[in-house]
Amino acid sequence: MSVTSAKEKKFNKLITIVSIVVPVVVALLFGVKIPNVEPLSFLPPIYASINGLTAVLLIVAVVAIKNGNRELHKKVMTVCIGLSLLFLLMYIAYHMTSESTTFGGEGTIKYVYYFILITHIILSIAIIPLVLKTYAKAYLEQFTAHRKLAKITFPIWLYVAVTGVVVYIMISPYYN
Repeated sequence: MSVTSAKEKKFNKLITIVSIVVPVVVALLFGVKIPNVEPLSFLPPIYASINGLTAVLLIVAVVAIKNGNRELHKKVMTVCIGLSLLFLLMYIAYHMTSESTTFGGEGTIKYVYYFILITHIILSIAIIPLVLKTYAKAYLEQFTAHRKLAKITFPIWLYVAVTGVVVYIMISPYYN
C-alpha cells in the first residue's frame, strides 16, 4: 500500500467518525441544560455573524483559486473550517444555557422559515464529511479529486452559511 493510500485510509476513518460523532453529540447536548448558569443570550448574533463571515470567505477562497492564488485559497479555507468549529462551539454553548426560541411568524412566512431551517439543518450535517473529504484531498495533493469534490462542497457550504444568517434574522424578533 502506498503512503498516500495509507494516509487516505486514515483520513477516511477519521472523517467517518467525526461525521457521525459531531451530529450525535450536538443532538445529545441540545437536550442538556447547565443548571444555575446565566443564559448566553449574546451568542446568536455573534455566531450568525460568523456564518456570514464564512460565506464571504468561501467566495474569497473561490476567487483566489480561480486567480491561481493557491496559498491564499488554502489559508482562507483553513480559516473557514476554524470559523465553522467556533460557530459550533458557540451554538452548543448557547443551547446548553438557553431555552430554544420558537418562530412566531404566521402564514406563508412560517412555511418559508421552516423550509429554510430544515434544509439548513440537514445540509449542515451533510457538509461535515464533504468539507473534511475536500480538505483531505487537497492535503494529500489529490487536486483533481479535490476540485471535483469542491464543486459539490462549495455550494452546499455556502448555502449552509447564508441560511444560518437568514434563520437568525428571521427568528431574532422572537428572542426573549
